[in-house]
Amino acid sequence: MIAATASARRASIDLVTHHIIPLAFVSQFPKTARLLKSAEFDRVFKRRRSRGDGVLVVYAGENDLGAPRLGLVVSRKAGNAVVRNRWKRCLREAFRLSQHELPAVDLVVLPRPQAVPTMPLVRKSLLRLAHEAAALVTKGRGEKRP
Repeated sequence: MIAATASARRASIDLVTHHIIPLAFVSQFPKTARLLKSAEFDRVFKRRRSRGDGVLVVYAGENDLGAPRLGLVVSRKAGNAVVRNRWKRCLREAFRLSQHELPAVDLVVLPRPQAVPTMPLVRKSLLRLAHEAAALVTKGRGEKRP
């Protein structure tokens, strides 16, 4: 980020083209877009609406915010600390880049232990599974559950 002038502080540099981009147009991942409390995770898991493939398992639950939120669960089965942190970075980046295409639900994402975290694969899987899981949530809203 450039810090020479006040207007430059509100901008970011595109490292590929070296153009200045206003921060309003840069995708962000604020705390409001994250699941932070265990009660929020429990609510999504309790809803039991999930979809999976060879890369990820995505659980979905309703939210009234009008925007998607992301929660990550990366267990030690995924690998050592380096691998787990790579998973988390890939998942956060995939969410950040795709959040405008995702349905407005709470998502809890778990990586499959045998999968390798690569950005294109994770992003494609996240988009597809989030839409499938969200369809289950919206389909099940009319049902009464005990």
